[in-house]
Amino acid sequence: MQGIDMSRMEVTMGSTNILIAILIFSVIILFHELGHFLLAKANKVGVIEFSLGMGPRIVSFAKTDGGFRLKFFGSSKYFEEHKEFEDHTIYSWKILPLGGSCMMLGEMENLENDKAFGKKSVLARMSIIFAGPFFNFILAFALALCVIGMVGYDKAQITDVEVGMPIEQSGFQDGDIITEINGRNIVVNRELIYYLQFHPLSDAPVELKAERDGKEITATVTPKLVKNDEGQEVYRLGFAYGVGRTKTGLWDTVKYSAYEVKFWICTTMESLWQMITGKVSAKEISGPVGIIHTVGDVVDQSRKDGLKYVWLNIFSMGILLTANLGVVNLFPIPVLDGGRLLFLIIEGIRKKPLPEKFESYVNAGGFALLMLLMVFTFANDILNLMH
Repeated sequence: MQGIDMSRMEVTMGSTNILIAILIFSVIILFHELGHFLLAKANKVGVIEFSLGMGPRIVSFAKTDGGFRLKFFGSSKYFEEHKEFEDHTIYSWKILPLGGSCMMLGEMENLENDKAFGKKSVLARMSIIFAGPFFNFILAFALALCVIGMVGYDKAQITDVEVGMPIEQSGFQDGDIITEINGRNIVVNRELIYYLQFHPLSDAPVELKAERDGKEITATVTPKLVKNDEGQEVYRLGFAYGVGRTKTGLWDTVKYSAYEVKFWICTTMESLWQMITGKVSAKEISGPVGIIHTVGDVVDQSRKDGLKYVWLNIFSMGILLTANLGVVNLFPIPVLDGGRLLFLIIEGIRKKPLPEKFESYVNAGGFALLMLLMVFTFANDILNLMH
């Protein structure tokens, strides 16, 4: 009997995981750029090139009055050298898989052309810029519909109350559904998980609200200091929670899908705030390499449960990543969409654009910082993988 080459199998699975991660990134980026593209077209802005990836073109095509033109490697300057393509969009797939662009006419320079980006109203330009992140949220909602439609949502339901612990002494029981903690609304189980992660228990009292048979229960619970399995002293309330996912009807599927997007937007913002305030270590920041590794782990762990769960976890990762990209892109940082929106808001208030040199210098500084962050996250990913 022929033996199984485990090393070859691991390499094959690793390559597959990388391809899956690249596919997720590509769809997310494509949707982001599609938002810019569609709003640019709607506002009659000339789009020079719409591309997936960066660097040299693998394949490009454009439609002119004379029909389609398709070009492969070695023809990167073909469209620039032929004047008939000047007023037509070039669609390209480029060699580096991470990234994409929607290059608009007059986006980076002042042009005397009615189709130039700079010639449109402030509101039209803002709609074009905002559309990228907004389309990320649309994609997150579409993926959430798939996940919740297939397996339902996760209730924050108490599954086990420990006798003699504060939660039991406050009158809570198995089956109660947590609806609020310290004034924070709880709709899904992960909100409770992340809340307790971001706000670790201490000796401070905790305000809890729960639902039991349609009635609201409210209590103030003071965590108890106990020893965990490792012998460390930790504060605990004394209950387990989470009952898996509950399938629901069409309307609730739409409602909980929208809430899923809101949850990840809020979680991303809170995570970034924790990082800025130093409550989260810089070592926990992941870049593309770390994300690819995480996607690979998720896919590997899902394989034993079947193809359905592989896709469910891929969709779940997609929701997280596309919501994350949408939020980060709206930060008021030069080069990012949020920075460009800030410049446009200032222009709207001033009734005239910011000085071109000032904007160029700020964008150059923002780009340099972005490159430094990319280098840092790449190095951080490599160091984390080595440990």
